Amino acid sequence: MTVYLRSLETAVPPTVLIQSEARDVFAAQPGLSRLGSRLISTCFDSAAIDTRYTAVSELTTGSRAENPQFFDPGTGQLLSPSTKVRNDIFAVEATKLFIEAAEKAVAASPGIDPGDITHLVTVSCTGFFNPGPDYKIVRALGLNPSVQRYHLGFMGCYAAFPALRAAKSFCDADPEAVVMVVCAELCSLHVRTSNDPDTIMGSALFADGAAAAIISARDFPGQPALMTLDHFETVLTPVGEEAMAWNIGDEGFEMVLGTYVPHIIDDHVVGALEPLLSRDDSLAGLPYRDIQHWAIHPGGRSILDKVQTRLDLSDDQLVPARETLRNYGNMSSATVLFVIRHILDLPAGTGPAAAGDAGAERICSMAFGPGLTVETALFTRLPAPPADQPDPDAALAAALRPASALA
Repeated sequence: MTVYLRSLETAVPPTVLIQSEARDVFAAQPGLSRLGSRLISTCFDSAAIDTRYTAVSELTTGSRAENPQFFDPGTGQLLSPSTKVRNDIFAVEATKLFIEAAEKAVAASPGIDPGDITHLVTVSCTGFFNPGPDYKIVRALGLNPSVQRYHLGFMGCYAAFPALRAAKSFCDADPEAVVMVVCAELCSLHVRTSNDPDTIMGSALFADGAAAAIISARDFPGQPALMTLDHFETVLTPVGEEAMAWNIGDEGFEMVLGTYVPHIIDDHVVGALEPLLSRDDSLAGLPYRDIQHWAIHPGGRSILDKVQTRLDLSDDQLVPARETLRNYGNMSSATVLFVIRHILDLPAGTGPAAAGDAGAERICSMAFGPGLTVETALFTRLPAPPADQPDPDAALAAALRPASALA
């Protein structure tokens, strides 16, 4: 059974962080060692990030909060709120992002009514509350109260893939299922000043954002599909358990992002792709750069550099990941969905063409997280229906023919 992505929309909070300004604030904190100061400059400047978004408006130098909890603009000092304070903010601000992304996904699906949604999968690793984001979305969008709800928590940057895989499984089991997946992360809630290299790296990279998708196997008149969900695989690298982790501390969540992570990915990315690509005979033995699109989670610039070099990908194939990193930073689980959205927005025919594809384009995607876990996925981007096509179902049927030939 073919399962389709019907819509994919993104959302970010309104406050913009300029990377150079954030660097100067972190570098000016009291108690930094000489090495800590150098690390801040190096990490922020080499991150390949220009802007990020945060739900914590007082993190900007222009903020004038009456009782600041994160940043005091009068003294220029970053403050240390408790995990409870941070999580209380998550419950309010993450709810806004979850709902905004979900509403946009529904609005982008004119053939699908909120009452059609049968399953809801929410994802986050940056906070907890209950009734949770799944409940909030049901109430805000007027979904059927009997919708099946699932929440994937604390998995980290790769969690969008288990969510999409679950959505595909629901649709495979029930051809009438319509699944909404919503990822929302407020990573900036957990920034802090420190001399610790992992903490500094997290402060230089992480940001806030959300993405929502609607997935189904059934057809909807007037709602052509964007892409098919073909295959998913999970691989645990033999090393790296201590190199990437996500723990709960008294003053927020604590990121462990060792400098050796890019080297682990460099050593194991080819092996991690093998079980995925073996699922599709048309890709057997094909050079990696001959797969049209690569949606790589931009965990950091050095990770993208290692993947590009190891797989011999072109600069153009890395544009969606690098531009997402440059404009939004690392938003944990939501980030790879921003990369996929970038690819879906590209003009048709971008990238190397596959023989006989008749307009359908393959997307190979991957994300990395604690463990070290590598999640991979294959998708097929479908051609848009002709502007003068009077029957959207006919356009969809035409799109399916090359997709099934490649699957």
